[in-house]
Amino acid sequence: MSLHLQFLESSGPQHLLDSTRGTGCDQDSACFAPAPLMAAAERGHFSAKEAMVDMDIKPKPLQPHWYERYVQPCVAELLGSTLFIFIGCLSVVEDAEGTGRLQPALAHGLALGLAIAILGDISGGHFNPAVSLGVWLVGGLNITMVIPYWISQLCGGIIGAGLAKAVAVPERYVNASGGAFSSIAADEQIPSVLVAEIVMTAFLVLVVCMGAVNGKTKTPLAPFCIGFTVTVDILAGGGVSGACMNPARAFGPALVANYWDYHWVYWVGPTVAGLLVGVLVRFLLGDQTTRLLLK
Repeated sequence: MSLHLQFLESSGPQHLLDSTRGTGCDQDSACFAPAPLMAAAERGHFSAKEAMVDMDIKPKPLQPHWYERYVQPCVAELLGSTLFIFIGCLSVVEDAEGTGRLQPALAHGLALGLAIAILGDISGGHFNPAVSLGVWLVGGLNITMVIPYWISQLCGGIIGAGLAKAVAVPERYVNASGGAFSSIAADEQIPSVLVAEIVMTAFLVLVVCMGAVNGKTKTPLAPFCIGFTVTVDILAGGGVSGACMNPARAFGPALVANYWDYHWVYWVGPTVAGLLVGVLVRFLLGDQTTRLLLK
């Protein structure tokens, strides 16, 4: 009987406590068991669940600061639109003789691709109200950010066009209407220009939505795909409509140069294109998380 009691005493709480300390810890050492295990040891028993309590607790991911969620994306859109439209307007104003549409096409496409590559992780790199409209429709932009994005892009267009006017040769600036779109000379051209703007902008918005938003087709090459799309659109349709594809690109130079002839066409065409692409991706081309039907 005395041997039995001695065994129980040796295997009681102190024995359990020592087992939690691991090897190499004696009574005089500074090894301590976690608080839940100490409490269990003092009671004389503990379970596997109690032993794993601390291991199962994981820190919650930190929420982004409000500045990074709401302000920083708008700053990125403002900066990107400014740089893109400055380069675009200046390439038109200072277009070298003999290059045709090649210089503006390369300048617009490369500037846009680079701006998206460096700022896209902050705001998505839209720099275009029609793109923001399409991205919102396919679920890639919160509705609360649509209007702030548009305002930032339009302000960027004004700043970019103003900078282009400040550095350009005055005579060339006037001859090029400040980089504003002056392709339409008569009402008879409106249908062809409007259709061209819808098709070319739809191509651009489709590349953005499928290459940067849709999970199944997303690619890290999206910035350069988008830039190349702008380049080929200008090369193909620059002689028809000027290949605007961007209301902010039309608005900034028009305001700075005070050139408003047929300006509405460059709002209606891209806006219709953004709506069409949003419907197309939502109902037909989007992945399972994007499509609304036939999931």
